[in-house]
Amino acid sequence: MLALRVVKRLGDFELAAELTVPRGETTVVVGESGAGKSTLLRLVAGLEQPDQGRIALDDRAYTDSVAGTVLPAWRRRVGFVFQDYALFPHLTVAENVRFGLRAAGIPRGEARRQAQAILERLGVGDLAGRAVTGLSGGQQQRVALARALVLEPEVLLLDEPLSALDLRTRRSVRAELRSLLRQLPCVTLYVTHNPVEAMFFGERIVVLERGGVTQTGTRDDLLRHPRSPYV
Repeated sequence: MLALRVVKRLGDFELAAELTVPRGETTVVVGESGAGKSTLLRLVAGLEQPDQGRIALDDRAYTDSVAGTVLPAWRRRVGFVFQDYALFPHLTVAENVRFGLRAAGIPRGEARRQAQAILERLGVGDLAGRAVTGLSGGQQQRVALARALVLEPEVLLLDEPLSALDLRTRRSVRAELRSLLRQLPCVTLYVTHNPVEAMFFGERIVVLERGGVTQTGTRDDLLRHPRSPYV
């Protein structure tokens, strides 16, 4: 389980959030633009540090402001699918997926095998030699997922993974993505501004409003027992 209790100040904005994210199910954080969703993911990934608080996976502290613990991002075993996918444009599909493996010291042959296996699992194995700049939005999304999953992360973070897709593509890939996420044994934290998307993907939903958690629960909890007019 991922547990976090953090405070992060950015100018006049303050994120003060506390939540737990269990393994083996998809937890969705939903909120308007500027609510602090992406900042929350960056704190978990170690790309930013909280001003106060603690982030821990099971009993292992990622960050603890009291103890002075800061685990570097590269040691956190976190997979991150960015909103714009952040694929390396000068590398092929396979090279993008192999990048993290090679950085981790995996031998070239084994890295190729693992990269091809995850691409096949996601249905884009035939694109391994293609340039990522020539892929459709849906194909780029799968490659970004492959790059995140190939390292077998303990935590998977997804920052608005459907927002870069057109409406038709979004509708065609979301059921497939939901099915994939529900098969993963890791902690999965998905953020979106779209309430319909949150209801579709979230086994647990966290409502984030102006930097604070307003309500956490299942879809039915939020629909039947909203705790505020915003929810």
